[in-house]
Amino acid sequence: MSLENKIAKSLLEVGAVALKPNDLFTWASGIKSPIYCDNRITMSSPTIRKEIAQGLAQAIEKNFPGTEAIAGTATAGIPHAAWVSDVLELPMLYVRSKAKEHGRGNQIEGKIVAGQKVVVIEDLISTGNSSLVAVEALRKAGFVVLGVVSIFTYGLSKAEQAFEEADISFVSLTNYDALTNAAREAGTIKDEDLPSLSKWHNDLKEGLLK
Repeated sequence: MSLENKIAKSLLEVGAVALKPNDLFTWASGIKSPIYCDNRITMSSPTIRKEIAQGLAQAIEKNFPGTEAIAGTATAGIPHAAWVSDVLELPMLYVRSKAKEHGRGNQIEGKIVAGQKVVVIEDLISTGNSSLVAVEALRKAGFVVLGVVSIFTYGLSKAEQAFEEADISFVSLTNYDALTNAAREAGTIKDEDLPSLSKWHNDLKEGLLK
């Protein structure tokens, strides 16, 4: 079994991802969706969080050799960044969406070493906005950002374009197609659900959903 299928299966098993083709979720953006992803739930499963940490670490070693520090996005990326930094025995930081309005006013927490090569850990990538905010903050602080690694991606064209414009690479452990395949194999969805799920995903990728 490939890593992307294994991770997709684990996310379903632990309830981090739910699929309801006939009873749609409503995202904060207002988009009606057959899928809801909450990777924070993986924190409560030692087995799955270790599996994810190992997968993220392997992705970093393969795609971003020379990484010297791990940075998590606040808040969902923080625990995974901590576990990955432990696996790789590297320093860890985390990045807020904006600087604090009190104390030192930090946006980045952890030791800042200008020129240090860092990889950003994200829990999921939709449009890529939160990841790129972290990338920009790290660059401004003097880090060399090698790339972004996430647990899950929706595979949106908008995200791919945004990362390309920011001149940053990203990889994900699993994706929407792997997830629907795992759900079909597990009996969570039926074969007749696949066309509507595929159409929804294509519409989302092309920005047709509002």
